[in-house]
Amino acid sequence: MDVAIIDYGMSNLHSVQAACNNVGLSSVITGDTEQILDAEIAILPGVGAFGKAMSHLSEMRLDDCILRFVQSGKPFIGICLGMQLLFDQSEEFGNHKGLGLIRGRVKKFQFNAAEKKYPVPQIGWNRLRKNNSSWKNTVLCNNQSDDFMYFVHSYYVVPNDKRIVLATTTYGDQEYCSVIQHNNIFATQFHPERSGRIGMKVYESLNELSAKIM
Repeated sequence: MDVAIIDYGMSNLHSVQAACNNVGLSSVITGDTEQILDAEIAILPGVGAFGKAMSHLSEMRLDDCILRFVQSGKPFIGICLGMQLLFDQSEEFGNHKGLGLIRGRVKKFQFNAAEKKYPVPQIGWNRLRKNNSSWKNTVLCNNQSDDFMYFVHSYYVVPNDKRIVLATTTYGDQEYCSVIQHNNIFATQFHPERSGRIGMKVYESLNELSAKIM
């Protein structure tokens, strides 16, 4: 089994599994610690509120499991809310502590109420802009700057270390971090599994990475 898709009750699980299957990655949707730790790659998807998600992870003891998986050095992928949960804290509905795997915080889009063409949440297609870092040897290695991806979110991450930012995206007058890579952690604010053919390139790169591991 190549991929463990972490089930903590707040995820768009089956579309992620379908994307894995589409590129030939064997996967299991699971909340079982041993299955997750035995996988070659783990994916943390997410849809919903930050605080509630952290409560679910804690109650299921998956927070410790995720820490152990990351410490193993194997590839760990965060998607949307799954990306935000990796950080120290979020301001969503108060202050909530995150997994603390990446130094930084999660903030809400703030626009003038008169700017009606920039509603919050951002829902729809937007482009990636390559940061100064190379995408070689990352899960974006088959993608290009200016690729359009599908986003659904009201909050965005602010890493303390800007060197981990692979790509940014601009919404309204706000340029924000949309893709990171920190050691063996790779995470996207967009949903690659909902981003059509271009998004599937992320899973194809993940499959290539899995083949190298095995």
